[in-house]
Amino acid sequence: MESFKLLYWHWLAFGMILMLLELVVPSFTIFWFGLGGLIVGLFLLLFAEISVAWQIFLWVIASTGFVVFWFKVMKPRIKDQTMAGISREAVLGETAMVVRKPDGERRGELRFAVPMLGSDTWSFIGTESVEVGERVVILDISGNAMVVEPMHKSDSTKTEQEG
Repeated sequence: MESFKLLYWHWLAFGMILMLLELVVPSFTIFWFGLGGLIVGLFLLLFAEISVAWQIFLWVIASTGFVVFWFKVMKPRIKDQTMAGISREAVLGETAMVVRKPDGERRGELRFAVPMLGSDTWSFIGTESVEVGERVVILDISGNAMVVEPMHKSDSTKTEQEG
């Protein structure tokens, strides 16, 4: 009776199945075990006579290496480096200039001197009427629009609070 022997294509199929399983279980961990299986399959294609114990050992080492490489080296480097992830508190109190005043249902547009949250122009909702060229202070963010008030009003509010 012949003993079962794992061939290179068994590992390639196993690796592909694990990589496809990642579509169903989106953890992005199973993928690396599948890639380890592909490595063992390619290794077996080059060096055909490897015992099953060594094949499994190679799979564990390759898979662990890929997982560690992903979570310790690659994943920290691909974090979002844009300003889109900064908190709303970083924008509150900033000033901008009105470039288009609100008209009926249409929101106004303001421009920052330095891009905020990834853009230098934003639509806004005003607490009171403003004119083009007027400076405004950001009070809040509502959806995709800034909530603003005229700068002269916020100056008088600060004076009242200090006095």
